[in-house]
Amino acid sequence: MLSTFAGTVKSHEPGLPPCLEHDIFEGVLSYDVALYLKYFIKKKQWLTYSVLNRRIKQFKYKEMTDLETTFLRTAITEVLPDLPEVTKDILEETLQSLGVETYDDFQFIEESDLLSALRPIQARKVLAAWKRKCQTPETSSSSVSASPVPPATLRHSSPGSSQSSSSSSSKSPDIDWVDTFLIPWDKFPEELMQFLEREKRPSPRMRREMIRILVNEMMRKCSCPSKRNSTEVAKKLVAKYPKSLQDIIEGDVVGPGYHSLVKQLQYRIENVKRSTTPKIRKRKHCTDDSDTDEIPPEQRAAIQDTYGCVNWDVKFLPLEETPESQQEKKEKLKMMSRNNDANLEEVKSLMKLTFYTQRKQVNQGENIKYLLEEWPFWFNELGMAVHFKELTGIGLKETFTRNLEVKGKRLLNYFSSVGVNKNKKFMEAVTKCKVMREQASSCSEDVKEMLLLLLSYFNEKEDAMFHYVEDTCLAEEVDMDKVNLTPTLVACGGSCFTAKRFMLCVDRNVVHDNIPSFISAICMMFGSYYCFNIHYPSELASTLEFLQRCFFAINPEKGTKVEKTNTVRLHVNPRVLTLIQDLSDHEWCDV
Repeated sequence: MLSTFAGTVKSHEPGLPPCLEHDIFEGVLSYDVALYLKYFIKKKQWLTYSVLNRRIKQFKYKEMTDLETTFLRTAITEVLPDLPEVTKDILEETLQSLGVETYDDFQFIEESDLLSALRPIQARKVLAAWKRKCQTPETSSSSVSASPVPPATLRHSSPGSSQSSSSSSSKSPDIDWVDTFLIPWDKFPEELMQFLEREKRPSPRMRREMIRILVNEMMRKCSCPSKRNSTEVAKKLVAKYPKSLQDIIEGDVVGPGYHSLVKQLQYRIENVKRSTTPKIRKRKHCTDDSDTDEIPPEQRAAIQDTYGCVNWDVKFLPLEETPESQQEKKEKLKMMSRNNDANLEEVKSLMKLTFYTQRKQVNQGENIKYLLEEWPFWFNELGMAVHFKELTGIGLKETFTRNLEVKGKRLLNYFSSVGVNKNKKFMEAVTKCKVMREQASSCSEDVKEMLLLLLSYFNEKEDAMFHYVEDTCLAEEVDMDKVNLTPTLVACGGSCFTAKRFMLCVDRNVVHDNIPSFISAICMMFGSYYCFNIHYPSELASTLEFLQRCFFAINPEKGTKVEKTNTVRLHVNPRVLTLIQDLSDHEWCDV
């Protein structure tokens, strides 16, 4: 019985395979890999079947020697010797897919064929070199046969060789060290990497440690990294972990999202260099951080005027309009302004249709008094909102109130719980606002408190934005010598909290003498800077830029609207960036 059972088992026994490789590579592995490839190609779309087949066909199943180096790799290396090996592989694959088989084929390649693997300047450079070789075939053939190419493994075999590679890279006009710089993820603390991988914001302490490690690595490659280098490194960081490192407030990205990292990198670099830079050289040193350094002075004003605008210089009249029809509509608006029961929808339509003429006049330098006479509706809430929307693409009051609901409480909470510890002066400002709020009867005082605390936080003067008069003061009774030239709110009362109405002054002209709502007054004051090509005064630079970016959602990546001073200004105000970063960190706390 037992022998019969043993024989049966033996005849049906699966047992171990006679060859493990056959079982894995022709059995389980082939089935699983097919599923993986289908997932990568169909769902993730990381590659296509044609690309996969081409790479399998081109795969080097043994290490290449110098003699086995293809003529394509030789041609690439001769022109761009410092190109990363991975990029060379991609470029070689691209050339093969185009059908390049001989040097003569290079003359038929176009720049657009190479842009998937190279930058435009690199593409132009290799094309120029290859086409010269096509014109002199004898030198082409001799150079191919006579120029041995060092193996890729030798160029990266030791630290010394990598340093020499980076030094030669810095001399190359088309390859900068930052293009091949690798973020040292393995050197970051484990705690930091846990936060990044879990899409949590690292604490300020962890960010500082990350910046120190990065700058150490950067300065090994280059003793004096530029702002452009810092920007490229910051872009790589944010691209990898946007949820953890991007500049955001309540989900809204501020600027391009990486300016705070650039600022921290630059500050750290300056601190490291400080001990090695002679004092005289520091005083004479010029930086290229300014976005207008290479721009003629006569163009700088125009650049600041167009900052944040999408329709600043209207080239053509609307198709159905003529200069005569524009004049007729303007006269109709002036007539309607004299009536208290004007049709608001018609006013809105006429203001939109005459936007072309409005922009032309303000861009040609017409003064505020003339514009007020010619366009009276432009200086009330409805008319300014229409012009601002056409100019920037953003709803003036709607955007402000929407962001106020989302971010206002968060900002006040930060000021009262964290910012209050900044210094004694700011603590006094918080206490003063609380006292004034208790004296005021209105229930919508958050905006006033927020704005006054912003001014105090940035240590900017309240009288640069507000001018206080008695509550019975008329427009003609305002002492204009005490009012700023830039858009200013005249508060009819002892403080913003007790004022029942506001006036708007631009260029020391009262352009609106009865604004009952503080929110409307703030929106009109801010809108005046854009509608009438007025730069932010340096006394209010931080407060206005914070309002612009966080509450009015105007986030240009480059430029500044602050008046020109001797101080070099970054694309985003560093003090604004600091507050944005602190708010982002505060947003993740249990408050």
